[in-house]
Amino acid sequence: MVASFPALLRRSRFCQWCLTRWPRLAGPTELRPCDPISWAPARMVATITLEPEGRCCWDEPVRIAVRGLAPGQRVTLRASLRDEKSALFRAHARYCADAHVFLPPEPGPFPGIVDIFGVGGGLLEYRASLLAGKGFAVMALAYCNYEDLPTGMENLHLEYFEEAVNYLLNHPQVKGPGVGLLGTSKGGELCLSMASFLKGITAAVIINGSVANTLGNLHYKGETLPPLGFNPKRIKVTKDGFADILEVLNSPLEGPNQKSLIPLERAESAFLFLVGQDDHNWKSEFFANETSKRLQAHGKEKPQIICYPGAGHYIEPPYFPMCPASLHPVLGGPVIWGGEPRAHATAQMDAWQQLQAFFHKHLGREKRTISAKL
Repeated sequence: MVASFPALLRRSRFCQWCLTRWPRLAGPTELRPCDPISWAPARMVATITLEPEGRCCWDEPVRIAVRGLAPGQRVTLRASLRDEKSALFRAHARYCADAHVFLPPEPGPFPGIVDIFGVGGGLLEYRASLLAGKGFAVMALAYCNYEDLPTGMENLHLEYFEEAVNYLLNHPQVKGPGVGLLGTSKGGELCLSMASFLKGITAAVIINGSVANTLGNLHYKGETLPPLGFNPKRIKVTKDGFADILEVLNSPLEGPNQKSLIPLERAESAFLFLVGQDDHNWKSEFFANETSKRLQAHGKEKPQIICYPGAGHYIEPPYFPMCPASLHPVLGGPVIWGGEPRAHATAQMDAWQQLQAFFHKHLGREKRTISAKL
């Protein structure tokens, strides 16, 4: 049996209180079987083999072999988290409660990345902590629905994101001259806007993002991008009662909706688009291709686009479970996100390697992984 480490944690109930909290430590992890438990009248001893033995990285699979179990006998696995060289460094800027910076345990400086998620808001740290284990200094940045931040996105100001970029650029453990951006969904759209309006952006990875501003006004130094229009009558309902919102947004290429287009012609960074071709949140492949056309029409370098057949909207790090449907925080109801489990899992494994290689190439540091040493 092959299981992912997050799956082991869930199986052992180590992190049953909150799935998003388990990756706070970026250090290596040690697995150990607890004392065998027998439910048979005659006590038996089970043999458990783990490959690799001892510590493993968060985003690597673990092979488990269990022998000697009697019918009905169960074995519980416990995860031991030890962070001898703390890879977690909490940043304190003016928005100190809204961002955490994760650093590798080895000596720096490191390429810097700002990591931004979608409309759910909050401060999500798991991807930043995992990337810190790959040799990057990563800032997990919240922008709504967290502590004293606005609960909605009716008005977002790029000055806030500019402050985060500047903080990371000036961090003593961050290697310049520019930083990278990593964004998913609305976060990917924000990364496109940041790369277009702000200085100091060298590379941006957009995971299923939009080419136009959505859901609220985006402000920066007297300029405002209005949100792309939408028509709720275009919502479809699946046989299971979930909303399919793929067709809801208006085309950003038609009429007044063009005012919502992000001014990509201003961007100076390299781009990588990771696209799930079964994304049901919006037309990610169309947005990526349109972005490529617009960049090239203005004499910019052609961006790299990688499309994944059968992958849905939420392309996460490897071995994270696919999210086929959930409550949409803006619509207030359940929606489908798309994706076929096997194809989506394969896409997550490849996308994780692709974005690391892209950042290593454009942020100027040789590819390296922090080894898991005993």
